[in-house]
Amino acid sequence: MRPLLRPVFVWMITAAVFGPRFAMYAADDSLAAVSARMDKASTRFKDLTADMKRVSYTAFIKEESVDTGTIAVKMPKPHDYHLLMDFRSPDPKQVQLTGTRLLVFYPRTTTAQEIDLGKTNKAQIETFMALGFGSNSRDLQNANTVKFGGPESVDGQKATRIELIPKSKDVAVQFPKFELWISDDTGISIQQKIYQPGGDYSLATYTHMKINQNLPDSAVRINLPKNVRIEHLQK
Repeated sequence: MRPLLRPVFVWMITAAVFGPRFAMYAADDSLAAVSARMDKASTRFKDLTADMKRVSYTAFIKEESVDTGTIAVKMPKPHDYHLLMDFRSPDPKQVQLTGTRLLVFYPRTTTAQEIDLGKTNKAQIETFMALGFGSNSRDLQNANTVKFGGPESVDGQKATRIELIPKSKDVAVQFPKFELWISDDTGISIQQKIYQPGGDYSLATYTHMKINQNLPDSAVRINLPKNVRIEHLQK
């Protein structure tokens, strides 16, 4: 049996060292500025599409793998996330998340796997989704200790990096740190780095992003063929 992919939020997104008192004030001012951009974007966010590149690094064997494809996100109302990732290279597959329902389709074998992650995981799913898409500074600060990382460039786009340390022990034991690169133009994350124990990490970069296009529901759904074989898995 093909193993179930890690939950979609697992694919997904250096701390600043504050020195003198003046530098600390400057960092706080910059963090306040990026927070304001995120808050402004969150009030208007409905959907987005983008090209996606994901780098997964395994420290034990010092090896990284690269997946490329597209992503579509739709949030018709607060806390109602719908997501579709279409990985095209090197291993074609589609991943759909609707609420707590995860569906993974493998076109080469015409098979799919479906699992309901359950209501008990809903809050955690929303926490991970909010890392980059439609998130506001209050939600991030409620769930994390947020630190300013400084201005950086991502694929030619000006951005500000912030570091998140989860406050939840359950989250921190699996994901001790996150980094987000927030676009200076849009206030939305264009790169996300998720750290895992042992030095593993996943880095997702989004380019050619289009925001609030009034996406139809079909844009975040897998169009399964009639002859698909679906495995229903237990969480």
